[in-house]
Amino acid sequence: MTVETVLADLVGFPSVCRTPNGAIIEHVRAYLAGHGVDSVIVPGPEGDRANLFATIGPKVEGGIILSAHLDVVPAPPEGWVGDPFRLRRDGKRLIGRGAVDMKGFAACMLASVPALVAKKLARPVHIALSYDEEVGCVGVRHLIARLPELCPPVIGCIVGEPSGLRPVLAHKGKIAQRVTVDGKAGHSSRTDLGDNAIHYAAGLIAAIHEEALRHVRQGPFAEAFAPPYSTIQVGVIKGGTGINIVPAQCVFEVEARAIAGQEPAALLGFLPGVAERIAREAAATGHKVDFSFETMSDYPPLALDESDPLVAFTETASGQGRQAAVSYGTEAGLFQRAGIAAIVCGPGDVDRAHKPEEYITDAELAGAMAMIARVADRLC
Repeated sequence: MTVETVLADLVGFPSVCRTPNGAIIEHVRAYLAGHGVDSVIVPGPEGDRANLFATIGPKVEGGIILSAHLDVVPAPPEGWVGDPFRLRRDGKRLIGRGAVDMKGFAACMLASVPALVAKKLARPVHIALSYDEEVGCVGVRHLIARLPELCPPVIGCIVGEPSGLRPVLAHKGKIAQRVTVDGKAGHSSRTDLGDNAIHYAAGLIAAIHEEALRHVRQGPFAEAFAPPYSTIQVGVIKGGTGINIVPAQCVFEVEARAIAGQEPAALLGFLPGVAERIAREAAATGHKVDFSFETMSDYPPLALDESDPLVAFTETASGQGRQAAVSYGTEAGLFQRAGIAAIVCGPGDVDRAHKPEEYITDAELAGAMAMIARVADRLC
């Protein structure tokens, strides 16, 4: 089975994040079983989603984990020439949702299975496939928690997010929070009798903006990233029902992206204190406002030391030199937090991800197949 055929099968499953993924997991399990490879299904607490882990070769120390996520972002029809969940060829491009992010690498992993099984591996190749990466690296946390029982210690984990097959040593971490501001509704002719939730939210948002500017001005700075500092921004805001109604509620979502060396959650640690101050000031004038905070997603930065053996291993396998850092996030930081060296290295360009007509090229898939073959050679 060619890598294109494997990719077509994977793209054909509309495994959109936050939806059940049993069909694609069963497809992969059956495919591996057909090549004599047993899988362990690692379910999540949602009850309708699961990860998959498999080992090819002896269950000894010193293997490599190849990691990919099987979920994709939604694919609204605008901008697509054809069905986003049916792989389509256009010259040397293979087009479909998830083609580059990141079913392309998953397809290379699976298409390599027959060759990996046939090799006399002295150390194993482990396959890790996760769910709901696109909404905060949700599923892989449950897989990582099971790794001590699933495999002996490894050299490290190669997360195949699109990097042009350049090994990436660092990426930013991220936290996203939903802030709900509750006031009191009223007629706009008597604003004195209401508690305007949008106004109170605006006070907190102004503080967020000022904190974001402080990072721009004062850092800390890490020149490998673009931009070279941690960022904070409000991306969504909703509130109010009519111009003549004092809004009782306002909800907004804020994210922070942290350079290596900073914890994402710490970047938003100032918010409760500011909210308490706003509430006290409101109470002093006879008004009332309540703030509540919900963490939507949170994953750590990645910072792999240049001297780690995984760096040279991956450079040799990919045939490309290392890249210091990228600003997007991956599951690699979670592997590293669990004590597993991790690096990002996969086919394609991340700039094509999450867009209509997402694609990967024949050459990029061939390059990833060759990389996996060289990984196996190093383990023989």
